[in-house]
Amino acid sequence: MIASTSNAKVRKIVSYVEKNKARREDGVFIVEGIRMNVEIPPQQILETYVSEGFLQKAGAQEKNFLEGLRTGYETVTDEVFRKMSDTQSPQGILSVVRQMRYTLEDLFKTGKCGNCPMLLLLEDVQDPGNLGTMFRSAEGAGVSGIVLSRGSADVYNPKVVRSTMGAIFRMPFLYVDSMPAAMKELRSRGICSYAAHLKGTKSYDEMNYTDPCAFLIGNEGNGLTKETADAADTYILIPMLGRVESMNAATSAAILTFEAARQRRLEH
Repeated sequence: MIASTSNAKVRKIVSYVEKNKARREDGVFIVEGIRMNVEIPPQQILETYVSEGFLQKAGAQEKNFLEGLRTGYETVTDEVFRKMSDTQSPQGILSVVRQMRYTLEDLFKTGKCGNCPMLLLLEDVQDPGNLGTMFRSAEGAGVSGIVLSRGSADVYNPKVVRSTMGAIFRMPFLYVDSMPAAMKELRSRGICSYAAHLKGTKSYDEMNYTDPCAFLIGNEGNGLTKETADAADTYILIPMLGRVESMNAATSAAILTFEAARQRRLEH
């Protein structure tokens, strides 16, 4: 039983919760809550911690999960767990998880898209909730992989991880130093890129997405940089009524990818 908030393991967990640098250096991230923990591929789990309160209230599902952990688990006091947790209402269980490693090739393992990749390209998307929601909706739409610029939020930020609702474990993703260079590589592989842009002259639902494609979404406040937008094959517009000038980044990503999914269902 760990009862001190100054315990070395506790301090390490706190650093993983709070600091991207600490997560990156050790190649790990934190997953909280039983619902998310049961989603983790077992081989990725390095350590698990549970609070006294969690153990006292644990039902059959929770007990089976803990008993099945190949790495076992450590118990901490409720006070210590509150120190370790990133949430205001801690659920009493968290794991230290090994970060996933993907290559560009992994993003072409097409999954639900059959032999026709559909990618999501995110430039400087910085809101953790938006990013997590994009992972979740991308999985639902059959996206085969996500490419992120270095200016985007850290996928392993605890807020992003929670927002993915488990999609982080199933959606391949890759950070790139240059989005235009990545788009050039995609074009060489026969993938057409569509930039959601206010200067688009064609509505998003007028285009054909049944061939390999990629949708480009920009920063929440500033949109796409000119260099990246210019690298796209086509600008597309999401028409809007009323006095709305722009669409939420996560909403735009969902609209575009689910339209592609709809077209692909009809084709088959």
